[in-house]
Amino acid sequence: MVLVVVFGVALLIAVLLSGLAARTVLSTSFLFLVGGALVSDGFLGLIHITPDSDIVAVTADLALFAVLFTDGMHVSFSQLRCAWRNPARALGLGMPLACAGMALITHYLVGLDWTTSFLVGAVLAPTDPVFASAIVGRKEVPARLRQLLNVESGINDGLALPVVLLLIAAAGPAAGQGQTSGSRIALELALGLAFGVLLPLVVNGLVRFRLLGAEPKLQPLLPLATGVILYALCHLTHANPYLAAFSAGAVLASLSPESKTAFASLGESLAELAKFAALLIFGALLTPQLFGDLSLGGYVAVVLAIVLIRPASLLLSPVGAHFDRREKLAAAWFGPKGFASVVYGLLVLQSGIPQAEQAYTLSAVCIAFSIVAHSSTDVPVARMFRVNDLVGIPDVADAESNDVPEQRGADRART
Repeated sequence: MVLVVVFGVALLIAVLLSGLAARTVLSTSFLFLVGGALVSDGFLGLIHITPDSDIVAVTADLALFAVLFTDGMHVSFSQLRCAWRNPARALGLGMPLACAGMALITHYLVGLDWTTSFLVGAVLAPTDPVFASAIVGRKEVPARLRQLLNVESGINDGLALPVVLLLIAAAGPAAGQGQTSGSRIALELALGLAFGVLLPLVVNGLVRFRLLGAEPKLQPLLPLATGVILYALCHLTHANPYLAAFSAGAVLASLSPESKTAFASLGESLAELAKFAALLIFGALLTPQLFGDLSLGGYVAVVLAIVLIRPASLLLSPVGAHFDRREKLAAAWFGPKGFASVVYGLLVLQSGIPQAEQAYTLSAVCIAFSIVAHSSTDVPVARMFRVNDLVGIPDVADAESNDVPEQRGADRART
């Protein structure tokens, strides 16, 4: 119950400071991280959480499912058909380059084996637009830059997941176990994708029956019910729930735009609550001992991951061929390690692979540093594009002029 009280207090403080955070270097995600760290055993000792605690696995599992489901509903196939080249280059070229670059410095600076080094690269490959909210939600910023950051961050979570799971299997402790585990994981991914596509099709078919249909005030619960059924179905059949969540959100939004619109507010709120809870738990694991366990080479790798690997991967790939210098630099810099990396890092920690603790320590410190660096620089970068309104709550004219995916960054400003 102490943990519930701590979460409630942290949520209240975050809401009360959200207006200030939208205009300064603060962010609510950072507040939950710091709050979790302060109440943990490393400082005040109000809550006692270890990496093998059941609440860590359960919270991370539910939170990532909710976030990926809502992320999937932000995927617009029609918009991707019109402007897919820059996001495709960022995902198809920039993301593998970032993963390989991170694996290279992890292997030589930290001393992890190649499989675990690539696993660290895959964990840290996903980006999060939350820490660029002052940019992605403002009409003063060129639409192509906003679209690149939004689409890249919305899709790379799902792309990185199979790689993370397969590398965990390949890094298993017993000879021959990797192949068996890899086959099992491939089957789980296939089942997850199948459920994520088929269940929304079934639900959409039921809605179209003449005698069936939801009244307006209950329409937001239709996608919620779909998500709940999907989550339970995946765990009963051992299908991968994360790939199922992302694909189900994308398919449901494509089949039923009205459901997407009705669920938008409720879905974002539920996803944010789940994310805040997971960030609080993650913050409780950021003890002084964890930072002390990272070697000097590890800290060098963390700095290089933030200031070199991501920028170089975007600048070396032909992303933003028609971007001006400011747009290229902004796109290259804003590759923050976000919530998906938090959960993937916890998956690595709980996997039991030989170098799990070292990989998790490096990933956790890199995520913490990235949150500080990127959440404190989006406002200055936004001012380069002459963005004056940084409150984070767009006016009516802005809301009407921006499309849904671009508005997403402002709606989730500074979370």
